[in-house]
Amino acid sequence: MATPLAERMRPKSLDDYVGQQHLIGKGCALRRMIDNKHICSFIMWGPPGVGKTTLAQIIANTIKTPFYTLSAINSGVKDVREVIDNASRNSFFDSPTPILFIDEIHRFSKSQQDSLLAAVEKGVVTLIGATTENPSFEVITPLLSRCQVYTLKSLDNSDLGMLLQRAISHDSILKERKITISETEALFQYSGGDGRKLFNILDTVISSYGPDDTIVINNKNVKTQIMQNPTMYDKNGEMHYDIISAFIKSIRGSDPDAALYWLARMVKGGEDPKFIARRLIISASEDIGLANPNAMLLANSAFEAVEKIGWPEGRIPLAEATVYLACSPKSNSAYLGINKAMQIVDETGTLPVPLHLRNAPTKLMKDIGYGADYKYPHDYPGHYIRQQYMPDELKNIRIWQCQNNGTENKLHDYMQSLKEKN
Repeated sequence: MATPLAERMRPKSLDDYVGQQHLIGKGCALRRMIDNKHICSFIMWGPPGVGKTTLAQIIANTIKTPFYTLSAINSGVKDVREVIDNASRNSFFDSPTPILFIDEIHRFSKSQQDSLLAAVEKGVVTLIGATTENPSFEVITPLLSRCQVYTLKSLDNSDLGMLLQRAISHDSILKERKITISETEALFQYSGGDGRKLFNILDTVISSYGPDDTIVINNKNVKTQIMQNPTMYDKNGEMHYDIISAFIKSIRGSDPDAALYWLARMVKGGEDPKFIARRLIISASEDIGLANPNAMLLANSAFEAVEKIGWPEGRIPLAEATVYLACSPKSNSAYLGINKAMQIVDETGTLPVPLHLRNAPTKLMKDIGYGADYKYPHDYPGHYIRQQYMPDELKNIRIWQCQNNGTENKLHDYMQSLKEKN
């Protein structure tokens, strides 16, 4: 069995590497580090198929240093420690620091990431991480503070065109075939800025021809192969993200027909049903919210149903929840509220909790005023008494804003009635 085209075309040097010129172009930050053969720990953040793993391998080859690799999917703390021990034993004073490359570092647990800290800080290894998720959310702060973060971009059409031409002219197998390229729009569209996907699609199209046939690359042939091969729906690639985005936006836009269409695309493509169900729960809280609190209950019930019954029947509760959410009134007041609150926290830092709101489990705490003057709401009419719950610096700030729908208007009116009585 032939090695896949994507692997055969994996570049071995920076001269063969396509894309990311903002990082590896002449005079750019990462290129300077490579040229100086002095690499600091860093994390590459970008979509699949843009060359994160390849770039890490090229760097190790260029500076001629040991290269250790771990996948966060199947590696634990023990594996991390073993690699660090090996790197420490094989390191010499006059040799470059070994590189530890961790693919999908966002999948590492906190304890796994903690196990890296000492080795990175002491220079036992140079950490290069790769992630498709925002490292600000997925990588622990102590580790993030010890690493630069470089953002890799999706490949544009000129990059994809370069990869295509290089494959046809340089690959040991393809250069022996008769290949005609008449159109590339569909090929580039379905590749979605992912070089690996470009090669996979190209491989699929070429495999549909006989060994002596003239191969024609055009929009029709590409689309035919995409529709005939469900595996071309890459559950970890750009199309995956595009379709789930269209699905959620159709629900948000109150279009049940479009939402069901995109749901069907995911079902036919073999998407993980739990992933779909999780997205429905997020949509219920983010886009429907307080306008229809039952939406969250139904979305969560759909998730439980899918867990219990699986495929193919699981498509039915997912469809039920999809239609219900799409047809529900919409509100994002809770979503906006928590975002505003988090922004305030970023801007104001760790403001002290007012003394009357603090817990006082010890005598010392009571003596210095913890919990003093707190008013227990249940002791008052209507289970409400006006008192300050925000830090002093924020006591006049409003965060949650009611939106105009039946449910939230009732909540707003109730809150107003409480305040008017006090």
